[in-house]
Amino acid sequence: MPAYAGSPAARSGDVAGTLRLLAYLALAIALVVLDHRGGWLAQVRARAELATQPLWWLAGLPGRIGDNVRDDAATRNRLAHENGVLRNALLISGARLARLQTAAAENARLRGLLGATPRGGLDVQLAPILDIDLDPTRQRLVLDAGSRDGVQVGQSVIDAGGLVGQIIAVKPGTATVLLLTDPDHAVPVMVARTGVRLVAYGKGRSDQLQLANIPLSSDVKVGDAIVTSGLGGRFPAGFPVGTVAALQPDDSRAFLVGDLQPAAQLDRGRDVLLLRQQAAPAAPAAAIGTAAAGQPAAAAAKPDIGARPAPAPAPAATEPPR
Repeated sequence: MPAYAGSPAARSGDVAGTLRLLAYLALAIALVVLDHRGGWLAQVRARAELATQPLWWLAGLPGRIGDNVRDDAATRNRLAHENGVLRNALLISGARLARLQTAAAENARLRGLLGATPRGGLDVQLAPILDIDLDPTRQRLVLDAGSRDGVQVGQSVIDAGGLVGQIIAVKPGTATVLLLTDPDHAVPVMVARTGVRLVAYGKGRSDQLQLANIPLSSDVKVGDAIVTSGLGGRFPAGFPVGTVAALQPDDSRAFLVGDLQPAAQLDRGRDVLLLRQQAAPAAPAAAIGTAAAGQPAAAAAKPDIGARPAPAPAPAATEPPR
């Protein structure tokens, strides 16, 4: 027997496998021919596909879930970016609107200042406010205008509401304003309704002035408008000073004391108006003598309406000496 020859059992197994393969091929060819001619396997395939559709759906479910998650994440990122862009645009629009509103308010305030000039046609100068000091013992404004801008000591200062104060010091680039509310300031005023002449004093408060020594017989009421009387020549007549807010007897019960609400906005605003028509009044003879004695010129020229009045000097004797 040759060495490569296998056992009879092995050869019979190979022959059986070959015969089974040929039988399967013949069956497959027969089914193909019958399906091609009769089409009876089409219904079997349709039913099989219908039965396997849930399996296909379950098999594709993870992929669909992944696609949806990616789409949602991309959509969320896009919406977050668009939201950020819109928020920035909204903030920019809000800032622009705020600037426009500020400009509109500034325009209205400047129109009010221009409208504050009386009908008499007083010459005025617009001056920006550089600094403000509202200490109870020192009520001052510093203006961004000085002597090189034509500002002079003694000029009246007003705003859209009324009288603010007067210039007391001038430098080349700045000027100092003594406010009506300064404790050392006094203004001759009158009641617009009756013409009663009074004096308004500062109390160191930006929201209050004081009317002192009001005679009990004077026709002064709460709510009366108080304006400058023009006495002394420092402040032109007719400028609003304030409104009487309260009246009460003083300690002696012989006079009334009134609280006056200022007409000017002393604690706000960015600009004021300087009156240029009225020249500084001439100094009294006593003040001139004091200035000649070595006092500063500004102090000598300051009339009694810019500070609380000092006691009047005794009248000179008119009788000739014997």
